[in-house]
Order: sequence, then structure tokens, then C-alpha cells
Amino acid sequence: GKSWKKATAAVAFGFPGICFGVFIIMNIVALSQGSSDAVPVTTMIVLLVLWFGISTPLVFFGAYFGYKQEAIEFPVNTSSIPRQIPDQPWFMSVPFSLIVGGILPFGACFVELYFILASVWTDQYYYVFAFLLLVFGILVITCAEITVLFNYFQLTGENYHWWWRSFTTAGSTGLYVFLYSFVYFKQLEANAFATYVLYFGYMALASLGLFLMTGCVGVLSCLVFNKTIFGSIKID
Repeated sequence: GKSWKKATAAVAFGFPGICFGVFIIMNIVALSQGSSDAVPVTTMIVLLVLWFGISTPLVFFGAYFGYKQEAIEFPVNTSSIPRQIPDQPWFMSVPFSLIVGGILPFGACFVELYFILASVWTDQYYYVFAFLLLVFGILVITCAEITVLFNYFQLTGENYHWWWRSFTTAGSTGLYVFLYSFVYFKQLEANAFATYVLYFGYMALASLGLFLMTGCVGVLSCLVFNKTIFGSIKID
């Protein structure tokens, strides 16, 4: 696109910057509370070196070659004048698509998520990685299917704003994971302020990462679907 420089900078500094900022805040709280989970300064410096010395150069290196490739060609010509979008039914509203679009993928990985959280927060041993890979595949397929379904309903309603809608529909899985973290937190019986900050801070970062990942799955699935169906249109 025209804002490729902004897109590259957002990829290089957006999500890593949020993670590092939240991590610093949690580490300051842990230090102030005398928690053993506090990270030493040397580890923070190593993280900065990995970010600016490896991650950021690789992003710009990949963007340099990526933007030299040919742009995506769409199978049909589009008008430069936007059409008026008719009134949409209630089930195509953004809140409804967020609720339904996230609950089905979350339901597909709900049981395995419990064991993952138990492994992370209660020191239980997790060993069924093959089944975890299977659940991950089911999660990706479910996100793609539910997003393509809503995308089809949206296109039949003459609403062509499908890019961000498909991203948020599938990405809302991360919102359900974060909400579930409140339910799981009751089992930990925490009584220290640092525990609250560390738990919800890390769960927020994990949910944000899942939001971005599943949202990417939704956008790519709808892009392939739309190119396929519009490519089959015969124009004389």
C-alpha cells in the first residue's frame, strides 16, 4: 500500500513495544513488592538487544524484499466511487460478530487452555504436545470457517468493508481467553498485589498475541475466499 513505511514500523515496534512496556511495568511492581519473579537488569538489556539487534532488522529486511514483489491482483475491477451500504440486519452488527466469532474457536480450545494455564501458573507438568498441535489446528480451522461464514453474509448484504471485520471476528477469540483468565484466577487464591499485576499482565499479553494471530487467520482466509468467488465471475 501507500503507507508501507508506517506498516513496517508498526510491525517492528508495535507489538514488541507494547510487550516490553507492559513487561517493564510488571517488573517494577515485582521489584517494589520484593517478589522473586523480578527480572534483573541484565536480562532486560538482553531483551533490548534481541529486539533492536535481531527482530527489528529482520522486519525491515523482510519488508525490503516483500515490497519488491508484485502487488496482489484482484480478479475484478472495482469502482473508485464507494457505493452506499444498505442497512444491515442485527446479526451482522459488530458486537454480534465479535460475540459469535470468538466463542466457537474458544470452545474448540477451552479444555486444553485449562491445562496450559495449570502448567504455567500452578507448576503442573504438561506433556501432551501432540494433542496440543491437534487442538491448534482445530482452532485455526474454526477461526477460518466462522470468519468466512460471516464474510459471506456480509458480502451478500452488500457490505464490502470486510477487511477489519474479518480481523476482529476471528481475533475476538483472544478476548474470550482474557475473560476466561478472570474465572481461572479464582483458583489461585492469590493475596498479594504483585500476583494480580503479574497474572493479568501476562494474560493480557498472551490474549493480545492470540488476538493478532487469529485475526491474521481470519483476514487471510477471507482474502483467499473472496479472490476465489470473485474470480469465478464471468464478465462479458
